[in-house]
Amino acid sequence: LVAGVSLVAPMFTLMIAFGDIFGLGGSSVISRLLGEKKDNEAKKTCAFCIWVSLVFGLCISAILLLFRTQILGLLGVSKVTYEYANAYYTWIAIGAVSIIFSMVPSNILRTEGLAVQSMAGSIIGSIVNIIFDPIFIFGLNQGAAGAAMATVLGNIIADIYYVYAVIKKSKRLTCSPSHMKITGRRVKDILMIGIPASITNIMQTFMMVMTNNFLLPYGTDKVAAMGIALKVNMITALVLVGFAFGGQPLVGYNYGAGEYDRVKKITHTSMGLIALVMVMGMAISCAIPQQLMGLFTTSRATMEIGGAALRIISFGFVVSSVSVTFSGVLEGLGKGMPSLLISLARYIVVMLPVSFALSRLLQASGVWYGFAVTEYIVAVLSYYIYKFHMRDIKG
Repeated sequence: LVAGVSLVAPMFTLMIAFGDIFGLGGSSVISRLLGEKKDNEAKKTCAFCIWVSLVFGLCISAILLLFRTQILGLLGVSKVTYEYANAYYTWIAIGAVSIIFSMVPSNILRTEGLAVQSMAGSIIGSIVNIIFDPIFIFGLNQGAAGAAMATVLGNIIADIYYVYAVIKKSKRLTCSPSHMKITGRRVKDILMIGIPASITNIMQTFMMVMTNNFLLPYGTDKVAAMGIALKVNMITALVLVGFAFGGQPLVGYNYGAGEYDRVKKITHTSMGLIALVMVMGMAISCAIPQQLMGLFTTSRATMEIGGAALRIISFGFVVSSVSVTFSGVLEGLGKGMPSLLISLARYIVVMLPVSFALSRLLQASGVWYGFAVTEYIVAVLSYYIYKFHMRDIKG
């Protein structure tokens, strides 16, 4: 069951990638418009992103269901894992629209300083997911399908809250379809940030699929262990992303207002906070890796394999603060392509060949070392990409 779900898990990341097109793309544009005091343009951009993401999400759900067999094959699903993978995939595909849509208001709310509301929606969705997981999985005996049902339900409830927050709490944003008419130039601005941000997550999905394929020759237990290790790692990664992209609206607003000194101060402060969090994450992951794995599985073998993987992966935690911070700042400034270059460096130029080579030398553990080694190489590359594209920022 765990292996089947792990093979389909990249689809969830893919949904987030699609949501980022209008979530991160829209929030970057809106924050700069607010900094320039163009509130009406910001309101129109908000409405456009919300409604277009809803239509886009429905289209993605239809495509995923229509090409289910082909996509499951690409994910590496075999006869052994098909039953569980198919059950999980079906409900994730049905609920894709809720996952994609949630990325838009959750990002856009922060542009007006409504970070608490953005966080509340995420927490509400997570709580609903946690409560209904055992109900659907064990109480209703739905297994892997139940896990996906709980995930989708959590996102639907979160979406309802986000819409409420935009309507009732926001003074400068709107969900009204009557405001969604924007210029072609504005759409281009959204896509110039949103598409590179989306490609970043799509490449992450691709890398997860490739990682599973690298591990399959060494047994499905390795795939299951890696899937859980990455879920544990995601706890720390979400904190990292929270700091990096939480500061993005501040970067965009101050850049739009011409406050370049503040842009640099925000960048340095974000990196310092993120580095501190990642040091703590590394320390905990190295100290009690098997106990952390035990939060997701009762299998002693999986805990041992995944614990070893988590300890190795965690050594890349600290330096990941460099590339993630620079990527978030560049997106906030409206520089989507440089941010994409950092992602290309991570997943295609570095991680893919490094993980492939090390898996041939060290078998399964080589894949784990590939994650850590990649972060150090990408940290150096992202520093120079950032410096090159910040030459026009004075102050």
